[in-house]
Amino acid sequence: MRLSTKGRYAVMAMTDLAKRQDESDGRAVALAEIAARQQISLSYLEQLFARLRRKGLVISARGPGGGYRLAKASDETFIADIVLAVDEPLRATRCNFTKGQAKGCMAGGERCMTHNLWEEMGRQIHGYLASVSVADVLAGELRPQGSMMGRPMEIAAE
Repeated sequence: MRLSTKGRYAVMAMTDLAKRQDESDGRAVALAEIAARQQISLSYLEQLFARLRRKGLVISARGPGGGYRLAKASDETFIADIVLAVDEPLRATRCNFTKGQAKGCMAGGERCMTHNLWEEMGRQIHGYLASVSVADVLAGELRPQGSMMGRPMEIAAE
């Protein structure tokens, strides 16, 4: 399973937003500030935040002192929601989906032999990201979950 820059950048920006919002007693944070601190293109962040706003994860404020605020508290904003809001699928299979139905990953529409393995891995990842809030990330309170405990996992960089 790969998480693209879209999902990673959205999580980075939302975590930065939560931290700056807490430090400034809830004032709106400008995207230009987040872009500079996180070294992410401002135009890319604008696209991501438009999606985050449509999904109800952030609130925008216009005018002087404008910017964005979290729509909910950081302990109620979960990483899976952020990733899904920017249209990043949390699937590990290569199956084609039409109207929510899997069409299979093989040429004839059948599922490959390892389909269930990758599908379960995707569910595990989604479950983990759904259990981690932005507040957890800020506090560094990330613990191994479930059956992966005690087994090191290598993550490949893009």
